[in-house]
Amino acid sequence: MLTSSSGIIRPLVVDDWSGWRVLWEGYLRFYREELPEDVTRSTFDRLCEQRDEMFGFVAEGAEGELVGIVHALLHTSTWTTASYCYLEDLFVAPETRGTPVARELIEAVAAEAGRRGADKVYWHTQEFNGRARSLYDQVAKRISIVVYERELS
Repeated sequence: MLTSSSGIIRPLVVDDWSGWRVLWEGYLRFYREELPEDVTRSTFDRLCEQRDEMFGFVAEGAEGELVGIVHALLHTSTWTTASYCYLEDLFVAPETRGTPVARELIEAVAAEAGRRGADKVYWHTQEFNGRARSLYDQVAKRISIVVYERELS
């Protein structure tokens, strides 16, 4: 658990379900995505149990309410003997944007990834996500990789 200027950054736990879910749904709305209930529940459970190399952190506000979430997973790579950490989801409540919360959540993932032996943390965002990208430009370097995806179902 880290005490920050914005509140507390700590690992996600089972008791966070209701607050986490509100933020998760906000994140999905931002990306215009809908997921079945079983995927949402499975994601939360795997994050809390740190199963499948997944882990997550939450940010608590001054009143103990959840104001931010971040999820990450470790994976092997053909380019290192260690592992990489993919920061898959980062979302802060609209009223919290512009505070240090998002940066502190990124730093929590980086610290945990380093503790677990990862060589680097990386993430994707959409081109139009200018507000987030202004932060990302401060805490990491942008690389020239173009991402493609192919649905299998």
